Amino acid sequence: MRSEALTRLVRWIGVAATVGMFVVLVMGATVTNTGSAEGCGRDWPLCHGKLIPAYTVSTMIEFSHRAVTGVETVLILTLAAGAWLRWRQRREIRYLVPAMVFFLFLQAGLGAWAVLYPQVAEVLALHFGVSLTAFASVLLTTMFLFEADGEEALRDRPLARGLRRLIWGSLAYTYVLVYLGAYVRHTNAGLACLDWPLCQSKVVPGFTGPVGIVFIHRLAALGGGLLLAGLLVWLYHVRAERPDLYRGGLVAFTLIVLQALSGAVVVYARMDLFSTLLHAGLVALLFGALSYLCYHTLPRPALARAPAPAAAPSAAGAVKATSGS
Repeated sequence: MRSEALTRLVRWIGVAATVGMFVVLVMGATVTNTGSAEGCGRDWPLCHGKLIPAYTVSTMIEFSHRAVTGVETVLILTLAAGAWLRWRQRREIRYLVPAMVFFLFLQAGLGAWAVLYPQVAEVLALHFGVSLTAFASVLLTTMFLFEADGEEALRDRPLARGLRRLIWGSLAYTYVLVYLGAYVRHTNAGLACLDWPLCQSKVVPGFTGPVGIVFIHRLAALGGGLLLAGLLVWLYHVRAERPDLYRGGLVAFTLIVLQALSGAVVVYARMDLFSTLLHAGLVALLFGALSYLCYHTLPRPALARAPAPAAAPSAAGAVKATSGS
């Protein structure tokens, strides 16, 4: 297959794998929010001991999640093979491809572990965090494929060390925030506060029990919003030199505002399924946007920045040049 055709094919496989991982993540949230985690009993990878189980709502939700995960596994392995074949000389691919495959199987393994052996809320919340990391690794691989030999050159432009640290710190903080949100869900504390932005009509309702879990999550969400607002202000001042980072920061800030508003919808809709799925989907996109920002703080390796060597003259061309002189 010609190089250009292979490039186009692998890029669109990357798009399909990225969308597929997002769907897997949202379907996983559907399993959690509908209480369908045991829809296939304690069997894995079979469902109630069957390849195609009998129909019940909870069984079909859990079984569909597993089926889509299986398709996504094929897509990611195909993407990994294509990216490695076409761009294995690039350091980014040598890190992203193994990470993508590792987190894919880690996510699946944690899912199987949760089915076969009952887990505590702390472990179940970790599963969602791993799913976000798996999604981000696929997203970054796809972004690399589309930016190679193009906009990725912006990564070579200088960046203040403090700004780089703030971007990476924002990603780490958001991961903790996501973990707290997942912990709220897995401890069934989501409706401990029936109002928003207050909790039990109080500014400070306390830090104990389910109310305390929700309140800590809300404080962390407020801190995340302020953190990304500050980041956006800094990126605005460097937008001429780093338009890639400014655009990413604008997307991230917009997403965290929407995420906060969707949290209010979750409360007032009394954890209606679609409100909780919206909440989970937005946080996945937010984590992906921040991962993209972190990726773009890393300059390209020297091999990618070096100009292509000039082609050596052919023997016939050399003879012609000599005779002409």
